[in-house]
Amino acid sequence: MANKKVKVLIVEDDEMLAGMYSEKFTLSGYQVEVAHNGSEGIKLAGSFEPAIILLDIIMPKVDGFAALKRLKKNPLTENIPVVMLTNLGQSDDVEKAKKLGALDYFIKANHTPADVIEKVEQVLK
Repeated sequence: MANKKVKVLIVEDDEMLAGMYSEKFTLSGYQVEVAHNGSEGIKLAGSFEPAIILLDIIMPKVDGFAALKRLKKNPLTENIPVVMLTNLGQSDDVEKAKKLGALDYFIKANHTPADVIEKVEQVLK
């Protein structure tokens, strides 16, 4: 799957984490775009047309929950799978994300970038 240059959109405001995930996905053969806030992520999702979106929750401008809600209401982006990638681990956050349409919910501290790539590959099969 990865050798077809599958597009991945990473919406993450932490420069270091965004760079790490971006590099890991690029080295695994994916085409990657990074947005540093929810507003930028929403715009890029429409123009970049990713196969999957990795979305942080706590970000400037538009948080991940608001971005997810807008992505799922837009006919251009409503069918793109979204995996939350965050440090918020409360069960009500997980529930809220899934109700808003997130396919899965990863807590950054509990998963390596390799785990995240593996999850993306499972989703895109």
